[in-house]
Amino acid sequence: MGLQSANHDRQSYGEREAFAADWSAQRRGDIIGQYSDYVRTNVILFVALAAGLVALAVFSIAAGTYRIPVKSVLAALIGAGDPQANILVWNIRLPRIASAIVAGWALGLCGLVIQCLLRNPLGSPFTLGISQGAAFGAAFAIVVLGAGGAAASSSQTGIVQTVSSSGPMTIRNVYSVTFCAFLGGLAATATILVLARIKKMAAEAVILAGVALSSLFVSGTILVQYFATEVEIASVVFWTFGDVGRSNWRESAWMAAATAAATLYFAYKRWDLNALAAGEDTALGLGVEVERIRFAGMFVTALVASLVTAFLGVIAFLGLLAPHISRRLVGADHRFLVPLSGMVGALLLLAADTAGRTLVGSGTLPVGVLTSFMGAPLFLYLLMKGYQK
Repeated sequence: MGLQSANHDRQSYGEREAFAADWSAQRRGDIIGQYSDYVRTNVILFVALAAGLVALAVFSIAAGTYRIPVKSVLAALIGAGDPQANILVWNIRLPRIASAIVAGWALGLCGLVIQCLLRNPLGSPFTLGISQGAAFGAAFAIVVLGAGGAAASSSQTGIVQTVSSSGPMTIRNVYSVTFCAFLGGLAATATILVLARIKKMAAEAVILAGVALSSLFVSGTILVQYFATEVEIASVVFWTFGDVGRSNWRESAWMAAATAAATLYFAYKRWDLNALAAGEDTALGLGVEVERIRFAGMFVTALVASLVTAFLGVIAFLGLLAPHISRRLVGADHRFLVPLSGMVGALLLLAADTAGRTLVGSGTLPVGVLTSFMGAPLFLYLLMKGYQK
């Protein structure tokens, strides 16, 4: 009787083990299936957004004061169009569109990384003062170094000229303005990083330091404008508007090279970013060198954001918008967030520039104005949401 009971117990135990093994295998299969579906969905989404970006680029080439039929655009892209269309497409429209795509990708990527490193949804190149530092550098070059002033012959090298109701306003030396703007953006980031390292500031305090630094640079820009002439003030305002139409193929290539390098770097560091997003203690427990990755990440984003701002002017809130939209689409996995934030940023900036060229008839709205209109409500929403918590 006892032997029979023991055999029955062993049989029951074996059945339970077999059931547990089957359940575990089934559960593992379900998880793998769900993960495969998640990856497949995100890949399809990225491909769809890329196709949408190409379609928007073709539409943007066709749109404008002088409209070009899509058929003529496609012919011009392969060099088979008429000479006038070829010149308009390759020398005027395409450099602008390339700048919008590259700059949008760069700012979207920088915003994502800053938000992850600081674990703050309000982080972006604009809210950290990088854009304001670049604007101060540009104003300093235009007024103090004499890079802007009365109109000159636009055939000279390095001159950008536009016309306002008060007369022509000119940036005589684009290169010195760009260089000083680049240094201003780097100076803003260097100040924040030094303060964070010396004072052991928390990630939340870094954002507040950025806001204070933004105010300081804005005050400096106003002070420089106070001692400027009317034309110099107009030149400063013209530069700070943010406009993708002021760049050429060479500047687009510089931005593209820096953006590609930054994208590859952050794609390589994707697991470190995922660990940081889970919390500093979790990242340390997983062996991530938090201070090192934070410093390196902030330095790379500062380089890229400063370069874009130096070439194109201040484009506000794009680095805030793109990461939040991307998280809504794919979640918090930085394997997908890194390329998707860039793609969404490129779409947003190209859409804003296209709208600015088509909504006002013969004129063009600065793209920085449109991105501010898009980003400011989101900034207020996130701010109020944070205080409610």
